[in-house]
Amino acid sequence: MNIETANRLLQYRKKMNLSQEELAAKIGVSRQAVSKWERAEASPDTDNLILLADIYGVSLDELLKGEKETESETQSEEPENNAENNPDSDTTYKKSDKVSFKHGIHVDSKDGDSVHLNFRDGIHVKDKDGTKVDVGWNGIHVEENGKTKVYTDENGNVMYDESIEEHKHSKSHRFWKHFPFWLIAIIGFLVWGFSGVLLGWVLSWVCFLTIPLYYTLVDAIYKRKPSHFAYPLLVVIVYMFFGFLDICGGWSFGWIAFLTIPIYYEICKLFKSERKSSDD
Repeated sequence: MNIETANRLLQYRKKMNLSQEELAAKIGVSRQAVSKWERAEASPDTDNLILLADIYGVSLDELLKGEKETESETQSEEPENNAENNPDSDTTYKKSDKVSFKHGIHVDSKDGDSVHLNFRDGIHVKDKDGTKVDVGWNGIHVEENGKTKVYTDENGNVMYDESIEEHKHSKSHRFWKHFPFWLIAIIGFLVWGFSGVLLGWVLSWVCFLTIPLYYTLVDAIYKRKPSHFAYPLLVVIVYMFFGFLDICGGWSFGWIAFLTIPIYYEICKLFKSERKSSDD
């Protein structure tokens, strides 16, 4: 591919306000492939050229050679001439508006609005203020002022504006919730026991108590509910360390740690009330 055609592909993509990732998703190739086309390092095959022409609303000749179809120009000029010759006509046309029925329906107005429809790529509507609506085989995607407002996830669920961030967090939540922390606890138990450090097997079983600690911590963080954290279990672990290692008074004074449990839950109540008032 020559550099002129590559530059033309780049300009058409920017005119459509598409990123390389978005364009690649529309035609089913990798972003690297699109990048190579626009740097003249590779050429799209015929099928991809047809898809690119459909997306950009141009003919193959215009895409490859920069030559506009005279037929399209005639179609856009004739209605205007008819309107001028027929003052009583209710329909007016602008010379710079473009309508094409090649491989679908493609409308581009001089104001910057555009509508592209074809069976292979779906429906794409772009408003002059930057609002974009894409409906295709990959689902629905709506952007307003460069920000995603609506889209369908991989399961076909429609996500609306503020729920988008919650959905992203939920995916992260699912990952950490299913993270095999129990395996780390078992490894820690074995390593600690065989090493003999800090009483070895006598105290290494405490590793198993960290398993519910981990999963309740993940739940508390992502749901923003600190009361879900198994704080009393943490206090038990601290008490065990105090007693077995004879620190902070050992068993005699280690029980004081249990006095922090009601304090913790009182703090949780304050957090809950502040969050509720901020939501209101």
